[in-house]
Amino acid sequence: MANESGVTVESLQQVIKERLQADHVEVVDNSGGCGQMFEVVIVSSLFKDKRTLARHRLVNDTLKDEISKVHAFSQKSYTPEEWAQHNS
Repeated sequence: MANESGVTVESLQQVIKERLQADHVEVVDNSGGCGQMFEVVIVSSLFKDKRTLARHRLVNDTLKDEISKVHAFSQKSYTPEEWAQHNS
């Protein structure tokens, strides 16, 4: 199936790593390959001392061009310390 949005798992991973200084990024395309529904996990020290809403606003503002091209975008954001604890 052709990617309708122009947004790919790889392109999202790259912009998230670059723009949000992410230590770890997971991107899942839940749209069957058409690039319309993404779930992301972002681990970045930029989230330190920010509550969930502030983190989501930071991600949404930073990725507004990419998000505007897709139907659904779900995110989970962690600091490196939270991510280590989450995975222990």
